[in-house]
This record gives sequence, structure tokens and C-alpha cells, in this order.
Amino acid sequence: MRAPRSAAAAKGKDPVSLTQLRRQAQQAYKGIEDATKALQARQKQFDASQRELATKLTQLQTATLQLNKMRKPLSDLVSSLYQDPSMSGLSPFLTGGDGATTLRAMSDMDYLVAGRNIVLSDALKLLQQQQQLAGEAQELRAANLLEEAQLDAQIDLLRAKSSKLVKSLTRTLTKLGVNVNQGNRGPGACDPTRVTEADQYPNGLLPKSFLCPLPQKGAELRADAAIAFADLNLAYKSHFGQPMCISSSYRSLSAQQAVYYQRPGFAAVPGKSNHGLGLAVDLCGGVQAFRSVQFNWLEANSKRFGFIHPDWSYHSPFEPWHWEYDPKLGAQL
Repeated sequence: MRAPRSAAAAKGKDPVSLTQLRRQAQQAYKGIEDATKALQARQKQFDASQRELATKLTQLQTATLQLNKMRKPLSDLVSSLYQDPSMSGLSPFLTGGDGATTLRAMSDMDYLVAGRNIVLSDALKLLQQQQQLAGEAQELRAANLLEEAQLDAQIDLLRAKSSKLVKSLTRTLTKLGVNVNQGNRGPGACDPTRVTEADQYPNGLLPKSFLCPLPQKGAELRADAAIAFADLNLAYKSHFGQPMCISSSYRSLSAQQAVYYQRPGFAAVPGKSNHGLGLAVDLCGGVQAFRSVQFNWLEANSKRFGFIHPDWSYHSPFEPWHWEYDPKLGAQL
């Protein structure tokens, strides 16, 4: 259930890039999910064991009732013999009289002794079963409590680690000029561990609280894509001396409808665009010119940060400015 550590973390060093911070935060969150699932599975296993134990106790109760039924005729016979004055003590065996009566009395005594032995044997077995079941129940409960405590501690540790990494990401983004809490959207908008929650919203209808601002004012993407873009932007700026130029990023459903009607046959159908998922950007500053120095550099380096120029954008329709974040590719970084 442990997430693999990055090379930097394995050497005891802090992550050196936004991508590493993002990846480690998501790994810690994945660990929380795995530990929670294990806890739930353990609880199901415990519940099943408890049902099995309840079944055994029911069987034991049934066996006890059967034993009581078996003891009833024996008890009646003992009561009968006790009430018969002629059977008191050892008189039937020591006094003379009818031999048949004596033999019958001896036979009755043998029956009593044998019945007593059977009852004692069965009672001993029942007692052993009770002790075994009680021990099993105690061991089961103790093991369950121990594992629950271990999993709870692991979840707390992973949650603290994930929270620390997210805070580090937020601080780093702020230093890069990203106003994380822009428009009172809350710091959680740039939390990469929340991206799975964003999947529940329709294309083009993502709430502001799930959209992380980009360095360029007014631009925004889903948290994982925004963090990857910020990292890619650092590399781009280091190479070209200026940040990437963004002409479009996340588009609401209404904004996508406007673009679709303005450019029929070129823009994606509203509700189908990756812009509406917060995963796509349209770039300017030279990138929009096919085979420009900027385009070629981005084509050669963007995958290292999880961004791609999709195949369709090379020809149908031809959009050299369109770039997308691929979550599956990003998860491998």
C-alpha cells in the first residue's frame, strides 16, 4: 500500500519541481484511498466472522437443548427410583427375594451410570466448544482492533503528508505569481488530490473551486493540469526568456458555445471540448505558428510535463496553438 518514492525522495531530498510535488501529493492521497479500502475490507471480513460466530453459538444452543432433552428421561428415572422405597440404598442387592427383580434393579443402575457418563461427556464437549468459541471471538476482536488502529494511523500519516505537500505546492505557485485564492475560490482549487472530484461535473460546468489559476491573469485549468503547466512554463521561460502566452484555457459551456458558433467546423461541439474539462490551452507568442522555434521546442519538451499536441490538431482541424494535458501521461511522471 506504499506509494513508490521518487528518486529525490529516495535520497532524502525535497522534490525539486512542481511535477514532483504534485505527483507525491497524489501518491499520498492514493495511499489514503488504498488504506481506507483495506480498512473497509477488513471490516467486511470481521462482520463475516461475526456472523459465522453467531451461527456457531446458535448451533451450540441447539446442542444444549438436545442434551437437555436427552437428560430428561434419565432425570425422570432417577426421580422414580428415588420415590420407590424398595429401591433405596443398596437393599435390592443385599436382601434376598426375587432374582428377576434384583436383575432389573441392577440393569436400571447400569443404565443410570451409562446415562450419567454420556451426559457428563456431552456436557464436557459443550463446555469445550463454549471455551473455544469465546477464545475465537476474543482473538478476532483483538486482531480487528489492532489492524483498525494500524490502518487509522497509516491514513492519518498519509493525510498529513498529502496536506503538507499540497501546502508546499500552494506556496510555490504563489511565488510564481499564481494568485491561488483569486476570486475567493479557496486554496483547494490548486489541490491535485481533488481532481477525481472534478470528474463528477459536466464538461464546461466546473465550479471555480476546482479551477486553479495560471500565471497569466484570467487563465485557469484543472489543478493537475495547472501545476504541470506552471512547471512547463518555467522550462519555457528559462529557454526563451519569457513566459508562455495563453490565448485560451478553461472554457465554460456558454463560452464554448460562443466559440463554436463563431467558428463552425473548427471548434469542438459544446460539451465535448477538452477546454471544458480544464485540460486544454491555446497558446500564442509564436507557438501558434506551425514549425516555429517555439512550436518545435514545445513539441520536443511538453511530454516531459504531461502536455501533448494531439494528433488531430496537426490536420483536422489544423490547430498548432492547441495543447492538452494528458492525465495518464502526467501520472507516469
